[in-house]
Amino acid sequence: MSTIVVVGNPKPASKTAHAATLLASALTGREPDAVIDVITLGAGLLAWEDPDVAKAVRLAASAELVIVASPTYKATYTGLLKLFLDQFATAEGLRGTVAVPLMLGGGPAHALAPEVFLKPLLVELGATCPAPGLFLSDKTFEDGVQIRKYADDWGPVLLNAAAGWRDQAHKA
Repeated sequence: MSTIVVVGNPKPASKTAHAATLLASALTGREPDAVIDVITLGAGLLAWEDPDVAKAVRLAASAELVIVASPTYKATYTGLLKLFLDQFATAEGLRGTVAVPLMLGGGPAHALAPEVFLKPLLVELGATCPAPGLFLSDKTFEDGVQIRKYADDWGPVLLNAAAGWRDQAHKA
């Protein structure tokens, strides 16, 4: 199964990227196939048809499982992540992909942000989100407790959904 992590943090190699990679490993038992650290795409995000951005979009769209991660900024995902997701040419750009919305924040006041803000955007792009979004404290996520609980509770659902899409694609 192909697993891609998309990170919308304005800091490269961020805590957000680390948390998303830990989640990918907990869900699949291995490192993700690729990590798209959106900040590294630079000014290409502000133009249409930038080749590096287009390649990253194709990579994300080709995943069977994509973890889309952002720090919580002003109670929602970053504008940087939105710039990247706006590059999907159609509203069905993530069709056939199972997505996990993941957000990090400083406290529980924004715990619903992945579910209320990021998940609807992913669904709008055609992704299937069969599990709740995950909010992690940027201060405690590295202990792995919440990530392990999420993987135990929702991993089978996510992996079965991704396998179902894969099986459907092979039948077509």
